[in-house]
Amino acid sequence: MRLVVDLNKCQGYAQCAFLAPDIFAMHSEESLVYNPHAPEEQRERLARAVAACPVQAITADGLDGVGEGGAGSAQEASDAR
Repeated sequence: MRLVVDLNKCQGYAQCAFLAPDIFAMHSEESLVYNPHAPEEQRERLARAVAACPVQAITADGLDGVGEGGAGSAQEASDAR
């Protein structure tokens, strides 16, 4: 699975690091580091992290149809706030 984060768009909200800590991490208060080749076993967490990004800075190839309830639920929870 290939992962891309638009670091110009990223605002450092760290929702991705909270939901998928094995893939994303905050290096300082505003600097995101991530593994661009996420392991397959992290697929569901990655889908939730992509859906939860408030500025939609994260894209991932190969997530179609993954965790439709999980990813949608994360987005709905984010929208509810």
